Amino acid sequence: MSSLPTSSTPMYPSAEPHSAALHAAVEGLFRASDAAGVMEVCGATLRTLGVRGALLWRQLEAPSDPLLPGQLALAEDPQSQRLLALAADGPVPAADAEEIAWLGRTAGSRLRQLAETSRLYEAISRLAMAERLQRALYAIADQASTEHNMAEMMHALHGILGSLMYAENFYIALYDPATDSVRFPYYVDTMDKDPPLPDQSVPLQDMRHSLTWNLLQGGQPIMGSVEELSRQFAGQFVLLGPVCEDWLGVPLQRDGRVVGGIVVQSYREDTHYTEHDRELLSYVAKHVQTALERREAHAELERRVASRTAALREANRVLRQQVLQRQRGERLQAALFRIAELANASESLDNFYAAVHRVIGGLLYARNFYIALLDEEPNQLTFPYSVDEFDTVRLPRSHGRGLTEYVLRHGKPLLAAPDDIDRLARQGEIGHHGSRSVCWLGVPLIWGERAMGVLAVQSYSPEHTYDVRDQELLTFVSYHVANALQRKHTTESLKQAYASLERRVTERTRALALANRDLREQIAERERVERRLKYETLHDSLTGLPNRTLLLQRLEQALQRYHGNPQDMFAVLFIDLDRFKVINDSVGHLVGDDLLFQVGGRIRACLKTRDVVARLGGDEFAVLAEGITDYRMALVIAERIIAELQTPFRLGAKEIFTSASIGIALPGPHYQRPEELLRDADAAMYRAKDEGRHRAAVFDDRLRREALSLLEMEGDLRRALSRNEFVPFYQPIVSLEDGRTVGYEALLRWRHPDRGLLTPSDFLAVAEESGCSETIDWQIFEQVCAQAEALTGSDGFVSINVSGRHFRSPDLDRRLLDLLASHGLPTRCLRIEVTERALLENASQVKRILENLRAHDVGIALDDFGTGYSSLSYLHQYPISTLKVDRSFITELPREGGHSLAVVRAIQVLADSLQMQVIAEGIEQENQRDALLRVGCRYGQGFLFATPHAADVWLQREYHFALP
Repeated sequence: MSSLPTSSTPMYPSAEPHSAALHAAVEGLFRASDAAGVMEVCGATLRTLGVRGALLWRQLEAPSDPLLPGQLALAEDPQSQRLLALAADGPVPAADAEEIAWLGRTAGSRLRQLAETSRLYEAISRLAMAERLQRALYAIADQASTEHNMAEMMHALHGILGSLMYAENFYIALYDPATDSVRFPYYVDTMDKDPPLPDQSVPLQDMRHSLTWNLLQGGQPIMGSVEELSRQFAGQFVLLGPVCEDWLGVPLQRDGRVVGGIVVQSYREDTHYTEHDRELLSYVAKHVQTALERREAHAELERRVASRTAALREANRVLRQQVLQRQRGERLQAALFRIAELANASESLDNFYAAVHRVIGGLLYARNFYIALLDEEPNQLTFPYSVDEFDTVRLPRSHGRGLTEYVLRHGKPLLAAPDDIDRLARQGEIGHHGSRSVCWLGVPLIWGERAMGVLAVQSYSPEHTYDVRDQELLTFVSYHVANALQRKHTTESLKQAYASLERRVTERTRALALANRDLREQIAERERVERRLKYETLHDSLTGLPNRTLLLQRLEQALQRYHGNPQDMFAVLFIDLDRFKVINDSVGHLVGDDLLFQVGGRIRACLKTRDVVARLGGDEFAVLAEGITDYRMALVIAERIIAELQTPFRLGAKEIFTSASIGIALPGPHYQRPEELLRDADAAMYRAKDEGRHRAAVFDDRLRREALSLLEMEGDLRRALSRNEFVPFYQPIVSLEDGRTVGYEALLRWRHPDRGLLTPSDFLAVAEESGCSETIDWQIFEQVCAQAEALTGSDGFVSINVSGRHFRSPDLDRRLLDLLASHGLPTRCLRIEVTERALLENASQVKRILENLRAHDVGIALDDFGTGYSSLSYLHQYPISTLKVDRSFITELPREGGHSLAVVRAIQVLADSLQMQVIAEGIEQENQRDALLRVGCRYGQGFLFATPHAADVWLQREYHFALP
């Protein structure tokens, strides 16, 4: 209670205005930060007004509780449900009562403001806490799906929990009921000097009556200081580890069973856990348990996969061994067949030895291989074949004490490692010959029950060694090699005898005159062939005219003369027959070839003798006309050729008509290569075709600039694709009645780094010609799918324009649906716009694609309706849901009696009967909108409502187009 002190003045001063006191009261009340401050300001004001009495807070049990006699209600505090009352010392005059009531209303207003502010602060605090908890739960769920190991995941969980509450000291205990033991996979304690190891299992009985034991046994959260917990678990409490200030633990449960616990503890006197912390930790523990279960399930799956993989690997190993054994047998059989074939072949012994080496190399490691044979001379050892990394040459030698001689002496195989070689050397069996090997294997070659040679392989690397299996294999092969060698030696001796006899006969019967005559005939034939090849290289095989190679040679000579003397002018004419493909396809290639032959003759007849006419390929010809002074002379020659080719061609029983388009290029200082002149003449020819064919055009600076501009534009387009400079702009589609936005149409724009923002009319023709248009479209589709949901919400849609080129791909529908799925965009949010031209090309495929898209709830709109064929069959053959009226009809609105209004009305009636939606394009004036509303059109787009903008513009502000 706050008392108002008495004074010597009368209890109630005269009723004079106290404006200054009341003004000060207003300022004081709005500076007050709590209810006590409000009470203090009210007391000071009442004292200034001369009111005696005491201010007190009265707790409201019910809103209708009556006041005690002599008490005046000033203001109610909604936050604490109290009433500020004045206990006056006597009756209050009417004039002062009015001022006191005004003061009470002002104080009540301030108390309500303070209560609302406190409520807002509490709501913001709860929202922030909920947001942190949400982020923490998302982070915990994310940890369960990451590739981190368990230690990294536990550390991350510790950090997440620390963002929600004080968790400097934190550990996780996991209980295994099968072994009745506890493991601490994560343990962080700033005071514990002997923490348990992550993989160490501790029997639960060793922790009996500890806080962790009580948590796992009781299955209920535990919270409090050591003194409180010792009283709570009287007789079942044993403190393990350092003494903490406060301890909080919650169990981890699975299917109603305790499988572990999460514990945080504080060693700080100013930090204690609350019920809110307990509830928060219990809530987080459920998600941690879920994360641990997912991780354990993943680990169990990996263990099963590893076990299954190991079993499959073992089965695969056994299978490979069986396959290898079978392959080894097949290779051995193939090797023996090959050796038998070599023995019967007519190749020389050197080739035979090399072939045997290759065969043995297919069976075992034989990079170092040699064959040693006993010579007819006694005590002589020769090496007819040897391949070795170090001993590149093996010369014949007398019988010594080498490993080869050891095999010959004993007549049995020898497999020797370095220790075996040293042992034989100590026994005096062998000496030293050649480089020392890591492993040596030699087998005897026996024929006639006598060792006549040795087959040896050796390795200088520990990576390649031989075993008993290799010895048995090489021994088995050596029998067949020995038989083959014996047969080969016999055959070779006979062949040498026959060869010697044939050589002597040939040398005696060959005549020198015959050799000279053959030589002269060969020289003459070669010269004739060379002349023929040179002619065919420089002339066209069909017409006999010079070809591109000869033309470029003559052009280069003419260009060199021009650079030496600019007065020595010439002209290049590039000639292309009009409609030759139609002629060729209709009457056949033979007639077409005959036509080309006659065309070449007529062109040749229009030129001077020194001029060159060449066929470049197909129906293209080129002319080098020399002695030209200006372009007018070149035009005269071109007109002469055009007139000559106008005359009908008699080809068999048919009369063929054709014409030509000719491009002309004249030399200039900037031309350095003949190909440049030919290129520009070709460009001029295409301009002649564009101007209507059957004419000639001269390449000038404008064409050069256009060519350079086209080349530059193509380069910019390809760079723009790699830099993602193409962006979608969105124009709203609105309801004509209230201006509400119902969707957007995505329009292509190019943010050119130098030329600024470009519309499709500036570059689309070049993009289609260079083959970039489809790639550009897919970049736009990708961005539209990423932005559509933010633009349209749950009710709107975005339209994209799909050209006829895309429908040539049979998987267009699958690609579009995959794109929507990858961005998580509902299919009903997308609408594709197609033109009538797109429906004409490959109609069956287009229909299949559109029906599949419509079956997946993608909208189909027919764009520019009314300007094409406007066939009504489209409307029931294809799954079209929307007709877009072309802007050409909207421009003529709203003239009554005009054709446009009648057409729009007819389209609307037709769409209504087919239950289709109609969207009017290009609305720019209010009277056009009004005319459309009168005919029943409900939707439209145009500059009257909004111009196209990028997505960020629409996302920054809401556009509701107000109508007048």
